[in-house]
Amino acid sequence: MSNKDFRIESDSMGELQVPADAKWGAQTQRAVENFPISGLTMPRQFISALGLVKWAAAGANAELGLIGSNMAISIQKSALEVAQGKHDGEFPIDVFQTGSGTSSNMNANEVIANLATADRGSEVHPNDHVNMSQSSNDVIPTCVHVSAAIAVHDHLLPALQSLSATLEKKADEVRDVVKTGRTHLMDAMPVTMGQELDGWRAQIDNSIARLTDSMARLTALAQGGTAVGTGINAHPKFGAKVAVLLTEQTGIEFTSAASKFEALSSQDTAVEVSGQLRALAVSLTKISNDLRWMNSGPLAGFGEISLPALQPGSSIMPGKVNPVIPEAVAMVCAQVIGNDAAITIAGQSGNFQLNVMLPVVAYNLLQSIDILANASRCLAEKAIAGFTVNSDNINRALGRNPILVTALNPVIGYELGAAVAKKAYAEGRPVKDVALEMTDLTEEELDRLLDPAALTEGGIKN
Repeated sequence: MSNKDFRIESDSMGELQVPADAKWGAQTQRAVENFPISGLTMPRQFISALGLVKWAAAGANAELGLIGSNMAISIQKSALEVAQGKHDGEFPIDVFQTGSGTSSNMNANEVIANLATADRGSEVHPNDHVNMSQSSNDVIPTCVHVSAAIAVHDHLLPALQSLSATLEKKADEVRDVVKTGRTHLMDAMPVTMGQELDGWRAQIDNSIARLTDSMARLTALAQGGTAVGTGINAHPKFGAKVAVLLTEQTGIEFTSAASKFEALSSQDTAVEVSGQLRALAVSLTKISNDLRWMNSGPLAGFGEISLPALQPGSSIMPGKVNPVIPEAVAMVCAQVIGNDAAITIAGQSGNFQLNVMLPVVAYNLLQSIDILANASRCLAEKAIAGFTVNSDNINRALGRNPILVTALNPVIGYELGAAVAKKAYAEGRPVKDVALEMTDLTEEELDRLLDPAALTEGGIKN
């Protein structure tokens, strides 16, 4: 490139070249040059949160009389453009950067100052104006919370509520389908498919409850703590005003953290939320694997259901169709569990007054929220809503299930029941036929005691 492709910018460390058309300044450029590590940049949701926090900070400073209203308006206008994604290309810094996220904070300050200067027609300084009353040490933890709270509230919780509703509807559709229950992957007492799906729904509802509970802590913000938690260079009311403005802008009730020292020095809440996401990933893995087993076959597996056929399953075996959605969801869950491990390690890196792995917390937390939300919608819409029941396969297995003899225990005792079950299994005969030979029970009594549908209701059959 020629010199015409660059301009000269300076900071406290001196001058350096910056691409001529870039809206960032010297500190962003230093970070671009210092961290050519992964090619991964901070997520869109995080950049949006940076814009929102800078918008709220300018508004709070104006309300407190620390900055002129005209300058505040220009900063807020520019910050909202950042929040809306109009300048995402101006945020090139690698995730693996300074642990405080100072580079990303200065990236936002420089871009917003550039935009506001153009809007205002006079200089807006990235540190003195855009970063007024702030430090990277409270801005970045605040953005972790704001971005994750918005992603959970706007994206993940609605997706989980939709999945729960789909499960509830499907459970109602198949409530009368009686099938062989399984424990240890071995035949067990009957259940209805509706009961089985209701268990899945309860898992998802519990995840919704856990995430909703964590939101109270996720919406508490570090802003106002500035460098070390004492609030140096910030008005005492600044943090609370930022929280109020963010609430008005997002519709999510943010508050100022009770202890800024905790909010800066730890990422315990991020670790907590990641733990809830891990629990959700475990639930979705269970549901996905159950679907895969139930769909297995079509001849040599369980073959209880048929998942929607979405794409050819093999490049060599014509006609093969695979359970691609449950497989994709299981891979998402593996990624989320790995992300949780990274967040946990990062959460341990709070040294004295600051955690120094903030960017990697943000990246992994937001990725987990995003892919879990998308996977939940795919699972609901492309697997659960459309699967069909293979009644013949289910009934064939149910009628020959020797474990049905469990229902006879209160009448004939465990030992005789075990003998009936063993003979039925060895001879491949229904329990009823063998019990007629080995007990004094009549055919009518056995029909009543061994009715699979009645057995799904629990209790003792007399």
